[in-house]
Amino acid sequence: MTGQDFLTAKIERGFDRLDVNGNGVLTEDDHVVMGRRVASCLGHAEDSPEARRIADAYLGIWREVHLPFLPAGGQGIPKDRFVASTRLLAGNPGAAEATLGGIAEAYLRIADIDQDGRVGPEEFLAFRRGHFPGFTEEDAAEVFRHLDTDGDGTLSPAEFTHAVVEFWTSPDPEAPGNWWMGQPVPKPVPSQD
Repeated sequence: MTGQDFLTAKIERGFDRLDVNGNGVLTEDDHVVMGRRVASCLGHAEDSPEARRIADAYLGIWREVHLPFLPAGGQGIPKDRFVASTRLLAGNPGAAEATLGGIAEAYLRIADIDQDGRVGPEEFLAFRRGHFPGFTEEDAAEVFRHLDTDGDGTLSPAEFTHAVVEFWTSPDPEAPGNWWMGQPVPKPVPSQD
């Protein structure tokens, strides 16, 4: 597996994690469900202003990032199209930073429960469980250790954003951002040619 194959495998895995209903198409409904789950995991009542703010943030991601890539007449983005467009984004660092950095900033505003500008381990666990209901405390602790690159016990805005961008764009199997969605895909094995 080459670095580019590794990147493709990460993007495919990321798509599978975002495709909440598992139908092979990323839709607005997937984003609505993610927003509701995250709000609930962060302790917000379903009809609270905070829950609405979070749901609106996820709908904003759908409308601003994904909707422009919808096939004509489509209601969602098929996996192959998502993978291809994300790979193109990975090849354009400026566009990747703008697009994925914007998503990361929206996520950071959601995950930072105490609004101190950083995400601690408990906040990270609650946020990730909203995306991945089976995410355990052990999973979160391991992932957090990899993403907390300065080892200070919190994710700074730079670490948080870098992890998101790196997950979706880096072909480097050693990149800390590979852990953004949990245990990374297997690393490429060097060819024995």
